[in-house]
Amino acid sequence: MRTRPPGASGPSITGPSPSPAHVTVVESEACHFCIDAQRVLLGAAASYPVEVRTVDVRSAEGEELMQKHRATMSPLVLVDGVFFSTGRLPRRKLAQVLAQRFEAPTAGDLAARGGANHG
Repeated sequence: MRTRPPGASGPSITGPSPSPAHVTVVESEACHFCIDAQRVLLGAAASYPVEVRTVDVRSAEGEELMQKHRATMSPLVLVDGVFFSTGRLPRRKLAQVLAQRFEAPTAGDLAARGGANHG
């Protein structure tokens, strides 16, 4: 559950904390797009709960994932096991996906769900 620190003002948002986004990066040696993807994901992990797992493209798992997702270049990036991108990691798309997944409900969202009492 997410709670407010003592003395914090504003509405309290309770409920289960979202589980981390599981990101798998299938990368190859000396790949500048792979290095860039790791840097971008490290930055994203500073703002959102993101767990990054790296798989070598030459490993059995890496080869299987590349074939399964028909990736033609590294890195292949999966978010929660679902294809996200191949090649250069699209920063804006990643930011949008993470923001949608982890954004806190707004007062309007709570009201629409019947969670806010106005009276």
